[in-house]
Amino acid sequence: MSSIPLHYIDLRAFCYVTEDDSRVEDALRTFLPEEFEIERTESTGYAGDRIVVLSARVEKADDLRTVLDRLGDLPDEEFDRIRDELDERVTENCEFFLTLDKQAAFAGTATLGDGIKLRGKVEAYPAKKPAAVENVEEILE
Repeated sequence: MSSIPLHYIDLRAFCYVTEDDSRVEDALRTFLPEEFEIERTESTGYAGDRIVVLSARVEKADDLRTVLDRLGDLPDEEFDRIRDELDERVTENCEFFLTLDKQAAFAGTATLGDGIKLRGKVEAYPAKKPAAVENVEEILE
């Protein structure tokens, strides 16, 4: 695919008080290009516990390809599941959502699960959900 029908991809993970920040950052880096900057924001949970939000926005075409290549490691049955659920995974605002397993990512693998949120802003002309779904199908081929 010569051009990627995405404006950007946002990746985000929460690091709770019981987790090691560096390990959560390593999990997030599984999907990012080398030396990519990760933003850190500290917050407080309901019970007053510290929560660190780690996030990155990928916008350059080569960097987007890196993220998509790493998602290419998802098992075939998970790709089938994503394709089957595309109508639920793409919003009316042309956004594509996935959640990835934080533990698997720390081990260097890509699997659907909980812990890392991926949101991609899909290029679609006209900017309507059916066009966005079609473009995500192209990405997943």
